Amino acid sequence: MSGRAPLRLAMVGGGPGSFIGPVHRMAAELDGRIRLAAGVFSRDPEKNARAAADWGVAPDRVYPDHHAMIAAERARPDGVDLVSVVTPNHLHFDVSAAALRGGLHVISDKPATLNLAQAVDLADIVAASGKLYGLTYTYTGYPMVREAREIVARGDLGAVRKVVVEYSQGWLSRPLEREDNKQASWRSDPSQSGVGGCIGDIGVHAFNIAEFITGKRVERLCADVAAVVPGRHLDDDCNVLLRFEGGARGVLVASQISAGARNGLKISVYGETGGLTWGHEDPNVLTLDWLDGPSQVLHAGSAYLGAGARAVTRLPTGHPEGFIEAFANIYRDFADAIEGRDAGFVPDIGAGVRGMTFVERAVAASRDDAGWVSLQGEGR
Repeated sequence: MSGRAPLRLAMVGGGPGSFIGPVHRMAAELDGRIRLAAGVFSRDPEKNARAAADWGVAPDRVYPDHHAMIAAERARPDGVDLVSVVTPNHLHFDVSAAALRGGLHVISDKPATLNLAQAVDLADIVAASGKLYGLTYTYTGYPMVREAREIVARGDLGAVRKVVVEYSQGWLSRPLEREDNKQASWRSDPSQSGVGGCIGDIGVHAFNIAEFITGKRVERLCADVAAVVPGRHLDDDCNVLLRFEGGARGVLVASQISAGARNGLKISVYGETGGLTWGHEDPNVLTLDWLDGPSQVLHAGSAYLGAGARAVTRLPTGHPEGFIEAFANIYRDFADAIEGRDAGFVPDIGAGVRGMTFVERAVAASRDDAGWVSLQGEGR
């Protein structure tokens, strides 16, 4: 606890039927730094009221839409400090822009917006607002991901030469969007998801973690992005070659039709003298393999880890931490930033623009069979 009153949070989206909304709520409140105080949880009045009752939000702070919420909360002496955006992608820009213009900080689920043009516009709005904007690229909240970043930055592996990142799921191997599955339906709808399906849903996570751990920006890519399930409107399988600044090569695979895969995010980074590997399904372990030395296995919670990893470790070594805790680390870092402390590693609007640049350039390059294309410019 910080000793201060908790920051007051409003949530837009996340009502009954949502996967990520309850995760945001649990993560935001885990450290007692933030308290859910208001929201628009669903367009359905009954679901909206039910979510509020389940989460202890007072009936007079449950609103029919985000515009009404922002206006009412601004008028209250105990109005909210920040807004969490947990809607489908097509609403991210409008909610975020309205909140920022209303004097509120914003933390949003990824990707930042429906398209790159909106992300660029949102960057201008963030700058003009003087408020903070964060994105929940959750996997950067894991202690061993931050340790991997520190190892690379310290030069332990030598110059980075190769990056292999995979994010494989199998849950869309069948056309669930035609079976009244809410989560599949909006992700497969270009009007709600944007031009990217799988690449915008989980590919951006793979892209973000590759740049986060290496500290290098991707400069060029060559993409094969496809809808494998017949009749699907957006991609469900992506294979992308990457070229990083400094010359490192990379391979990014993102798939939601890899039948039998659950949530298989894994990254390997290879340098001149060794490599490291981290995987989400065993997140408390980081493996180092050396060219001329024995392999090492590092464990979360250990005293030998760097300051970045130790700062976000909650339990002694051997006690597993997971997704909610990593998510909460992002929220805790964001609370620190709002209160004027070190912002830590909260992904900002720059990361949002990078993610949307990756999505749109990869989809277009694959569609046009364009081969290698640049990621420079970022929409400007």
